[in-house]
Amino acid sequence: MTDHPGDRADPGRSKAASHDKASHDKASHEKAERHERRAPEPPQSSGWRSRDIIRAAALGIGVLAVAVGVWESSSVLFTVFLGILFGLAISSGVDQLARLRIPRGLGALIVVLAAAGALALLGALMAPVLSEQGREIRSRLPEAMHELQSWAGREGVALRSFTGRFSAPPAPDSTAPHHGDSAHAAQPPQPAAAPATPGGSGQTGLAGIAGYLFGFVGSTVEIVVYVLLALFIAIYIGSDPDLYHRGLMHLFPHRARARAGDVLSQIASVLRKWLVTQLIAMVTLAVVWAIALSILQVKAALALAVIAGLLEFVPTIGPTMAVVPALAMALLDSPAKALSVLIVYLVIQGLEANVLIPLLMKGRIQLAPALTIVAQAMMTLAFGFLGLMVAVPLLAAAMVPVKLLYVEDVVGDQVTPEGAGE
Repeated sequence: MTDHPGDRADPGRSKAASHDKASHDKASHEKAERHERRAPEPPQSSGWRSRDIIRAAALGIGVLAVAVGVWESSSVLFTVFLGILFGLAISSGVDQLARLRIPRGLGALIVVLAAAGALALLGALMAPVLSEQGREIRSRLPEAMHELQSWAGREGVALRSFTGRFSAPPAPDSTAPHHGDSAHAAQPPQPAAAPATPGGSGQTGLAGIAGYLFGFVGSTVEIVVYVLLALFIAIYIGSDPDLYHRGLMHLFPHRARARAGDVLSQIASVLRKWLVTQLIAMVTLAVVWAIALSILQVKAALALAVIAGLLEFVPTIGPTMAVVPALAMALLDSPAKALSVLIVYLVIQGLEANVLIPLLMKGRIQLAPALTIVAQAMMTLAFGFLGLMVAVPLLAAAMVPVKLLYVEDVVGDQVTPEGAGE
């Protein structure tokens, strides 16, 4: 019996069919595995695990510890900030001396000694006059402040009486005693209150204010320590600012160091420009104020001008504080002289705010006046006079990363660099 040709081909076909079946099974298995890998994982519980709670508690404790540490050491931190501020100003002079091939360490010492020598010479020349005028201010300022308070009270009473003419007459008092009330009629008249003595409650109030503002000053030794701390920090930073700049760069990842260096450089430029501007404004205001008070023949004109120049370091609030003793001393002579002092003060402040400061700043440091006042008020309430001193430079420094890292990088608006054009 012969085989059919188709029967001889059956083994090949069966072999091919088995191979195709194996390939199909393998493909189905791989497809099932891929499907299992793509299958979504079962949803996890949204509640906090113990590890998350511990991490959040540790973060909260850390933030609280840092806040308490900053609060307790605020005097030291603000003194360090002032040292950095003056160190940046010293570095400008050191850069000029470095062009003459003078080492930076020696240049920083020369700048500090030159500044201290100039101040000592100026103090020695003005010491006799300042000492005499200072004693006069101490002896007559309580009386002048009392006179200023009395004058303000009299003007307030006159203003109330003037405005009372245009208001409705007061309603009769139902509790007033009647003619037949013998109990009320028998009461003797109450004695008038004793007039306030000059320097009484006023001195107590001033002492309370001074104790609050200058609470960071504990003793003479503490003052010396703070001054030396700020001085040495200023010398070290002025002699080699790049050393500290490089050290800060190690705190940032490599991909962010270029931007961080740009921000730190512009902060240094803003602080240096602000301090130099303030020093020029302090000297200018002291000279102009001394000339104006001397022309008006106000007592202790030079001492009052020095006080005004020192308080000029605190923008907005400092000049307002400086005019009060000048007005009080002028009021001892006459209200007309006090009014003249007030008019001169307003003219000087107007010229300073609209001519001198814009000319020195050249539009590079722009702080909103309302924001400046709010920052000064908050820093004064929290840290006293030392907080008031550093409020504006801290605000100017804080605005740089806000503008560059948020307004420019996040929002996308272009911001003019603060230090451009120096």
